[in-house]
Amino acid sequence: MAFTPATACCKPSLLLAPRASSSSSRARAQPLLCTPSTSTFRGLRAPPVTAPRWRRPATSTAIVCGKVSKGSVPPNFTLKDQNGKPVSLNKFKGKPVVVYFYPADETPGCTKQACAFRDSYEKFKKAGAEVIGISGDDTASHKSFAQKYKLPFTLLSDEGNKVRKEWGVPGDLFGTLPGRQTYVLDKNGVVQYIYNNQFQPEKHIGETLKILQGL
Repeated sequence: MAFTPATACCKPSLLLAPRASSSSSRARAQPLLCTPSTSTFRGLRAPPVTAPRWRRPATSTAIVCGKVSKGSVPPNFTLKDQNGKPVSLNKFKGKPVVVYFYPADETPGCTKQACAFRDSYEKFKKAGAEVIGISGDDTASHKSFAQKYKLPFTLLSDEGNKVRKEWGVPGDLFGTLPGRQTYVLDKNGVVQYIYNNQFQPEKHIGETLKILQGL
């Protein structure tokens, strides 16, 4: 008699291992280091794994962004002039004021700027405006500078650059050079114009006169 094997034994489905459920697959797929282990090994507890903390990159503070802006009332200050007398900004309230910050006495650009203000000083007076120059030089340096070039306006000593920082005058050359910035204040002490030009100092005079003539 011929032997006929049972067809049931040849079904592949009966020879395969049971397929793992989707939930158990997901469980095995989870990273083992995501949570602290609760198992012990020779009496020691596995330390928890923590993600590295992100730190904000350090930012440079060399250049100070402007604080006094057009339409604002700048903070008052009291500084000594070239004669050693204290002068407050509030003293000039009721008339337009041109406040110009410059790097230093006796430098080529600052000398050109100061002499340009001197040569046009009558025009500023005609507009009813006062001119005030501010730098970090001491009063003795200002006095020598004013006498040498016969400057008819006020120079104020901002030693330590406190007022420059309070006003937020931006520096140049990545903050290594004090900025050259001019402010035009109206008779109410409100800033109407700000002009910044380090390398063309004489242009400060023409630009500010245009504004003063329109006030």
